[in-house]
Amino acid sequence: MPYQSNDLLSRHFQSNGVDLTNQVEAQLNQIAPNSPNLPLYRDMVLTVLRMAEDDLNRWNAKITLQALRELEHAFRVLEQFKGRRKVTVFGSARTPSEHPLYAMAQELGAALARSDLMVITGAGGGIMAAAHDGAGLEHSLGFNITLPFEQHANPTVGGTENLLSFHFFFTRKLFFVKEADALVLCPGGFGTLDEALEVLTLIQTGKSPLVPVVLLDMPGGQFWQGALDFIHNQLEANRYILPSDMKLVRLVHSTEEAVQEIQQFYANFHSSRWLKQQFVIRMNYNLNEQALEQMQTAFADLCLSGQFQQHAYSGEEHDEVQFSHLARLSFAFNARDNGRLRELIDFINLPENWARPQPQTTQRARETSKAN
Repeated sequence: MPYQSNDLLSRHFQSNGVDLTNQVEAQLNQIAPNSPNLPLYRDMVLTVLRMAEDDLNRWNAKITLQALRELEHAFRVLEQFKGRRKVTVFGSARTPSEHPLYAMAQELGAALARSDLMVITGAGGGIMAAAHDGAGLEHSLGFNITLPFEQHANPTVGGTENLLSFHFFFTRKLFFVKEADALVLCPGGFGTLDEALEVLTLIQTGKSPLVPVVLLDMPGGQFWQGALDFIHNQLEANRYILPSDMKLVRLVHSTEEAVQEIQQFYANFHSSRWLKQQFVIRMNYNLNEQALEQMQTAFADLCLSGQFQQHAYSGEEHDEVQFSHLARLSFAFNARDNGRLRELIDFINLPENWARPQPQTTQRARETSKAN
């Protein structure tokens, strides 16, 4: 959505009779005179000035400073990895190296790297260390958290530019999700369960873009199956979630299935965005007429009004011209049923629904740059 300036912030801010808004704008124009983000930077600075004027609590100021520093540093470091698809892997830091899940995480990291996917973990031991060990430094990113115990960066990313350290869990979690084109969750403790439910909540409510969420367990393992049974028997049965919300996760029991699930998600689907009250899906290939006709009926419940419209790049997405070659599917999405949206994406990804199916779909999906 386009940025709309907050009237409270953007009006002329005066302190001791001095109009500071004009001074802030003048300073910013010297630093980044041609930036389209100047209104954003102005309102950020004015927000800090307003906090300083109120001067309510030192602890609040320290939280704001630390969070802003962490965000700015992470944005700057991660810019060098822009355009590379990434998979966040969650799991226990306490999984021993002799455990079968440790070997699976190593295999997962190696398989993702072979598919030219970067592996993001919390940079600790256990599952995190195993996934990074399999992927290697070139395909690894570590988002560490400063704790008084047990959380030291693993040997793969420790001491490298591929490691970011966070003081706050909330800033760390932001980047786990923001940078992820897919998420794989291995069995773990409170932290893993917290991350799993938060990711599902963000996607279910539309606060985070729809990406594959894969639950990975050993063959015959019951960790995630037990969790899914609870969700089905308690949450779904009591109507705390929609039945289609269960479509947001996929349970697999091998690394091959996990990687295949991710690759299939991007077989035709590329990325999505909102544009003038329309939800726009970018696709590698146009859909054929039969698929479009079937979609109008099978997925009509996703539209608040009108129908699905397939079209080429129109120039309205002026900030993302790098995706001008991609086909578009636009509709007035109800913004509520993201489980059904996942079903629509699965439909789009079926080769028989493409106007010109291509044999090397997986390779093209990997080579297509990430939408940031």
